[in-house]
Amino acid sequence: MVQFKVFKKASPNGKVTIYMGRRDFVDHVSAVDPVDGVVVVDPGYLQGRRVFGQLVCSFRYGREEDEIMGLNFQKDLYLANDQIYPPKEEVEPTKLQERLIKKLGGNAYPFTFKMPEQAPPSITIQPGKEDEGHPCGVEYYIKIYVGDNAEDRSHKRSTVQLNIRRIQFAPSKTGRQPTTIVRKDFMMSPGELELEVSLDKQLYYHNEKIAINATIRNHSNKTVKKIKAAVQQSVDICLFSGGQYRSTVASVETQEGCPVSPGSALQKVLYLTPALSSNMDRRGIALDGHLKNIHTNLASSTLLANPENREIFGMVISYTVKVKLYLGAMGGEVTAELPFVLMHPKPDMRSLMRADSQAQVEAFRSESMGASVDQD
Repeated sequence: MVQFKVFKKASPNGKVTIYMGRRDFVDHVSAVDPVDGVVVVDPGYLQGRRVFGQLVCSFRYGREEDEIMGLNFQKDLYLANDQIYPPKEEVEPTKLQERLIKKLGGNAYPFTFKMPEQAPPSITIQPGKEDEGHPCGVEYYIKIYVGDNAEDRSHKRSTVQLNIRRIQFAPSKTGRQPTTIVRKDFMMSPGELELEVSLDKQLYYHNEKIAINATIRNHSNKTVKKIKAAVQQSVDICLFSGGQYRSTVASVETQEGCPVSPGSALQKVLYLTPALSSNMDRRGIALDGHLKNIHTNLASSTLLANPENREIFGMVISYTVKVKLYLGAMGGEVTAELPFVLMHPKPDMRSLMRADSQAQVEAFRSESMGASVDQD
C-alpha cells in the first residue's frame, strides 16, 4: 500500500479538527495554488453555531520583547474569510477532499481559499541567540473557529490554527549572463582603472558555487593592492520607506596576483557559495519560511510579476555580487555590483502531481487508512 502524509490539528477541546494534504503552496507569479483541506466538527457541540475559516498573512517587523507602551510590531492581513459549516453553497471537492470526507464521515466539510497574487512568500528573519519571542518575518496560517457569525470573537478552546507556507521556485527561463564594466579616473592621473565583472549565469540554486570572473585593466598611475568579493542579501521591507538593509552572506578576500601595477592587467576567477551553514549564528539573515523551527536555507529571491511594483505587503529579497578593488589609503576603492537570482529548482510538477494523486487514491481505497498523520 502506498503511504502518504496527512497533516492534522485539533482544537484544545477536540471538537474541531483540520486535515490538509500539504502545507506548502506554490506561487507561480501569474497564479497561486489554492489552499484546500477538510474540517471535521462535532455537531453536538455547535448547538446552532457556525464554523468559519480564515486565511491569514502575518507580518512581524519588530521584536516581540520591544513591544511596550502599546506598541505593536505585527500586522495581520486577512486574505480570505468563509463560512465552512453549514456550507453556504455546494462546492465541488478535490480528489483528496472526497477521499477524506468518505473516510472521516458526514461531519467532514471541505474548504478552499484563494491566495492573492500580490501576497509575499513566507520569510523568517533569523533571530539572535538572546532574542526571545516570535521571530520577524512573513508567515501564513489557516484559522478555524466556532462562532455565531464571522465577526464573533473566537475562543481559544474551540479554535485551531495550522501554519502553512507560500513558496516560489526558479523560473523555467533564465535571464542574460550578468556583466558590468566600471571605469574610474583619478585626479592627476592620465588614464583610468577599468574593472570588468561577469558571472557564469544569472540563476543559481541554493548551495551552488558562484563563479565570479573579474578582469582588471590598469591604465592609471594607481596600484591595486587587494581584491574582495562578496554576496550580499538585500531585504526590502515594503511596509514603510527606508526599510531596506543588506547583509553579507559570503565573502572572499585575496592578494593573489596583486599588486596590479600601472600599465598591467589581471584576470581572476573567485568562487563563493552563499549558504545558511556559514550564517547559522548571524542575526538578521533572511531565511525561507519554515515550519516547526526547522532551519531551511537562505531566503530565495522574490519574483514579482511587475518588478517596478514593489508595493506589496511583506518583504522583497534580492541578491547581488559585489567586487571591490582596494587601491591603498590615497587611491580609494573601485566597486562593481551584479544582481543574480538564488532559488530552488522547480520540480517536475506534472509527475509530482500524478504520483501524489495516485498515492492518495490508492491509500484511501484501502480499508485501513495507510496515511502517516502529522499532528502539529
